[in-house]
Amino acid sequence: MLRLKSIMTRMLEIICVIMFVFITIVGTYQIVTRYVFNSPSTVSEELLTYSFTWLAVLAAALVFGKREHMRMGFLADKLSPLGLKIVYVVSELLVILFAALVMIYGGISITKLTMTQITASLGLPMSAIYVIIPICGIFTVIFAVINIYEIIKDKNIKPLSRTDDDETISERAVENGKISAENSKKVIGGDL
Repeated sequence: MLRLKSIMTRMLEIICVIMFVFITIVGTYQIVTRYVFNSPSTVSEELLTYSFTWLAVLAAALVFGKREHMRMGFLADKLSPLGLKIVYVVSELLVILFAALVMIYGGISITKLTMTQITASLGLPMSAIYVIIPICGIFTVIFAVINIYEIIKDKNIKPLSRTDDDETISERAVENGKISAENSKKVIGGDL
């Protein structure tokens, strides 16, 4: 299971990087054609819109897989390890429910509905654009199942917001004289 998660994570990271580079290149092309040659490209505008949408949905699946999504941990961080495990598992179950109903079921429905619609400039069926939603829903469900497995197996469960990396970064900053030891404690505690 962990190998599958590693492969999926790496694959999504590579796809997101490639899409970001693609968006940067097409965006630069669009700016040059619009402002230098005074001839805006409608194809590049559509490509940017749809590529950015794909990137956002793929990146969302990736952060759910890495469990790096935005969260408010002020209550969860005060729980015991068992309570924390329960909260994390319930959270992942809610993610599975959302991904299965909204992304997979809803995504398949919208993809079917838009098979006959064609994009204005690219001439692609809109279903080719919407198909990313159920695909990312499947990724998200698989990641959530693996995350539940990892949470249940983890004997040293800690709150997500405070990691050893935070402490290491803060300790290095103190050693390098960039911040005082007192400010280091504030950084770890989230006061800054």
